[in-house]
Amino acid sequence: MAARVGTCAHPSLVAAQLLRVREAWPDIWNRTGRVQMASSFLASLITGQLVGMGEAEAASTGLWAHVGTQPGAQSHWDEGVMEIVGGNREEGHRIWSWLGDVDISGGRRRIGNISKYLVERYGFDPEAIVTPFTSDYLSTYLSLCPSPSDAVLSFGPMDVMMAPASNYLPTRLFNIFPHPAQDASEKKRYVIMLTSRNADVPRALVRDMYTKSWSAFDRLVAIVPPGGSIGLDDKLFSFWLLQGDTYPFAHVKGIYRFETGVKVNEFRDLRANPRCLLESQILSFRVRWSRTIPAGVFGPAAGRARNTNSTPSPIAGAQQKRATGVNNSNNMGLPFDPYDYAPLPARIIATGAAANFPSIANLAGDVFNAPVLMPTTQIDAAQVIPHRNAPAPGFPSRAAIGGAYIARWVWGKEKGTPAGTGRGGFEEEVRRLLGKRWAATGGAPLRTNINAPGTTSKAPSATGSGASTPYGHGSRSALGSTILVEEEEEEVEEMERSGGAGGYGLGFSETEVTRIRTMTSSTSGTAMSGSTLGEAPSTAFTTPDLGNITSPNPASQSADAAATSTPSALQPVTAMPTSDAEIQLGLAKVAEPDVDAFMSYAALVPEYCRLEGLLVKGIV
Repeated sequence: MAARVGTCAHPSLVAAQLLRVREAWPDIWNRTGRVQMASSFLASLITGQLVGMGEAEAASTGLWAHVGTQPGAQSHWDEGVMEIVGGNREEGHRIWSWLGDVDISGGRRRIGNISKYLVERYGFDPEAIVTPFTSDYLSTYLSLCPSPSDAVLSFGPMDVMMAPASNYLPTRLFNIFPHPAQDASEKKRYVIMLTSRNADVPRALVRDMYTKSWSAFDRLVAIVPPGGSIGLDDKLFSFWLLQGDTYPFAHVKGIYRFETGVKVNEFRDLRANPRCLLESQILSFRVRWSRTIPAGVFGPAAGRARNTNSTPSPIAGAQQKRATGVNNSNNMGLPFDPYDYAPLPARIIATGAAANFPSIANLAGDVFNAPVLMPTTQIDAAQVIPHRNAPAPGFPSRAAIGGAYIARWVWGKEKGTPAGTGRGGFEEEVRRLLGKRWAATGGAPLRTNINAPGTTSKAPSATGSGASTPYGHGSRSALGSTILVEEEEEEVEEMERSGGAGGYGLGFSETEVTRIRTMTSSTSGTAMSGSTLGEAPSTAFTTPDLGNITSPNPASQSADAAATSTPSALQPVTAMPTSDAEIQLGLAKVAEPDVDAFMSYAALVPEYCRLEGLLVKGIV
């Protein structure tokens, strides 16, 4: 299927959803008259008329056959796949009529004017043009203007890793879409996407099972060394596959833990669970990225070899250690060298709530041996109020900024402005526009918010504010001081009822945290936030100090808990010194890689791949 439509079959595809509707709700199927993606639906509401989807959106349905650069061929809806989904040829043609025509021009055109209703109701200019809409993930990608050697890592209900691609060579290893913003005269460009559906939910489940708060969750990530243990031969691995995922885990479900290479029901040290989960999630992207390179989708070079970046690798001037394409026996049977950093991205641009805190940012930087940057809008939003995947009031979402960039790009061509004359692609024009703004303002950073409470809209961001998380134990409609006091008391009572935190494997002291914290830069203490999935906010705005919660005298545990109830605020990421070229784009560095940590994780890759193979083959 990937060879036909550019994406591997998985439950999130529109094709799979349509098949489910036909089989489970035939009455709804019979009454259906139109199928639209969320982006084209919103565009239809604003223009007051039905709007077709762009080619990038069509490619994400699993029903669109993109022909790439084949001469004389034209992209089209795949009748064979539609016939399978519809059950017969006639129903396949119905699906075709539901989806409508697709804009294959590249997205640089107006799709209409604002609707008469919105003009009369809200006073919009009737001549205001409406530009193409696209999905939230692709719009977020556009807002970051990644260079050819970058990768965008977006955390959320579904974790996604995206990168620019120059060739259309679809395989089941990744999804590939036409670039959503390119001029018809340009050489075709593409975006590859690696996805993981087991993202926020496993992180929240591990938090609830072992820590009860994100602060304690993060503290465990801080004290546990890479691989879950200090030894070289007894590393721990876990796979939290709560729902069917993309290839190769399409048919694998369950929670799997491995200790010394053997499947176990639970780790001997429960404290290893949070860190092993995060390592598994990020190592999965690192392994799949390396498997993607031989497909040739990046062209003759991949990763940092494609482009000299403003933020170089910490191993400056080092050469590739092994010849490309040689399956050296030292690779332990892998088709790539896990110790070779050259094909990996030169920079990781991270977004999403989980990236707000240093433990996640540092871990990503160490696994890929690359600096991690984040949008200054997100960094500043994390300092204001407890952050979720939705931005704080007054702060824009990255998807909204990507849509604004598209609007400016299309408007420039419509009005014939110098920035819209077609010199270079979308990213080049946005960079040129932001560079002009930088020069005109004397080097002022981009504004990160509009009338946000408690901020002065500065970059780099200030430190010292707390953070909360989206999963919880009760609803609340505000974040006043009264609520904070109540939450702190609830946490203390919970610890008293559980007789300290020993039941969750949290028997450590502050001195132990300090001693083990210095082992690697990826073990920095922080907190992690997930996404809102229909549950109430968490009580984890703050958490009691865990310094002395393991008193040997049971009679004194209540007093100990009361004495240690002073909360330790969760500290989100803050901006590090960043180059002017990155600040111009509204990016700031939040983590530097650690070479020793990268080597440690590279040593884990062969065993990770072996265990992954056992799961895929159903051996364990």
